[in-house]
Amino acid sequence: MGAIEAAGPVQRAVADDLRIPVVPGFAPRVTVAGRGPQQSPRQAGKALRERVPRISHTVLDLPAGRPDAVRAIQESSRGRVPELAPIRVGRIAATPFAFLRGSAGLMAHDLVGTPVSGVGAQLCGDAHAANFGLYGDARGSLVIDLNDFDETVFGPWEWDLKRLATSLVLAGREVGADEDTCRQGAYDTVGAYRRTMRLLARMPVLDAWNAIADEELVSHADARDLLGTLERVSEKARRNTSARFAARSTEGSGDGGRRFVDAPPVLRRVSDQEAAAVASGFGSYLGTIPEDLLPLLARYAIHDVAFRVVGTGSVGTRSYVVLLLDHRGEPLVLQVKEARPSVLAPHLPKVGFDVPEVAHEGRRVVLGQKCMQVVSDILLGWTTVEGRPFQVRQFRNRKGSVDPAALAADQLDDYGRMTGALLARAHAHSADPRLIAGYCGKSEELDEAVAAFAVTYADRTEADHAELVRAIAAGRIAAERDV
Repeated sequence: MGAIEAAGPVQRAVADDLRIPVVPGFAPRVTVAGRGPQQSPRQAGKALRERVPRISHTVLDLPAGRPDAVRAIQESSRGRVPELAPIRVGRIAATPFAFLRGSAGLMAHDLVGTPVSGVGAQLCGDAHAANFGLYGDARGSLVIDLNDFDETVFGPWEWDLKRLATSLVLAGREVGADEDTCRQGAYDTVGAYRRTMRLLARMPVLDAWNAIADEELVSHADARDLLGTLERVSEKARRNTSARFAARSTEGSGDGGRRFVDAPPVLRRVSDQEAAAVASGFGSYLGTIPEDLLPLLARYAIHDVAFRVVGTGSVGTRSYVVLLLDHRGEPLVLQVKEARPSVLAPHLPKVGFDVPEVAHEGRRVVLGQKCMQVVSDILLGWTTVEGRPFQVRQFRNRKGSVDPAALAADQLDDYGRMTGALLARAHAHSADPRLIAGYCGKSEELDEAVAAFAVTYADRTEADHAELVRAIAAGRIAAERDV
């Protein structure tokens, strides 16, 4: 048996003069004579325009049977902690932008009626403008990227891009920007996505994988008006640590340790039984992180568990903070957050994307996050608590974010360009950038189309938000403002 046969199952190259066979998991070889794929990825992407013209992305054709705003929010609350439902509704009803943040499933339902090129990528699934931010890497440096992946799944790249562009319009309206400025924010978001994808398509693969280092991001996106804002957010993020959170949220327990202090409704202590169940889940969690990190966690002891309300759309999911202390009493706080099925999953088969069976929703979230980010939390993992899937990650890991609904109007386009570039980089980890770049092209046709869609869908979101507010006033659905 030769070395090739002994190496495992491989498929022989079609050409007799190729000594190296085609190995599954690698690209087919393209010879100097041109053997290999008959059409390059860029050409294939360009050819897709004939079937799905770029201008068609202007279209919003709402599917029949669309749930109204109240029913959509009620349906998305099923399976969550019931007593937290009014807080969730209150947060979602705060503004139209907040409504968009809490209704990813409703938008996925609506996107079924929009054109897709058929090219897939790992999606954030909830790529609105507030889901980008700063966080710390293993060495304490700050990076900026997408930072929320509860809905991540493989699907049409256009869905993430349209959600991001729409969020820029809504954020702009919230800060009082005029309509031209709001539309320009969406337009620039798409343009930055398109140009970044074209840049990545031209680069060597390894360089493209790690492209646009954080120190180059502002220059690449031409977002210099954001420099002051980013510096302020970075300074705040550096102080946002486990130690700071623990100092504010815990007290001495009398045995040399510490425990969480009730701060309802956001933070509350849990029963001994519930705390023990969460802590027991850390046994299986250890099997989901790299083995070289096990000695690190072995130097911490688990001291306490509390329930903590998080997010806007995430309110009502079971989410815990776990306090660990080292031998000096220095804290490490981990978040154990329930992982529910992606709200995009039921809608993807309608646009030609199969959804594979998910063995563990926490695993789906973690692997999707690692696929899309250049640098991820080293302690990302997953576990099961009392039969429910959870993801595990560091809490307050020097996290910081720009509130897009608090930006000056003249910063909106800068922020759009920055987030559009980051989204393109994230998609290019799972989709061939040459294919998407071939479809997007050099012209601004896609930018115009998606910006027009974003304005239309922002109008739709404002109407849905108004309907929810009326329902709250009429007593059809309970709402509570907690903060």
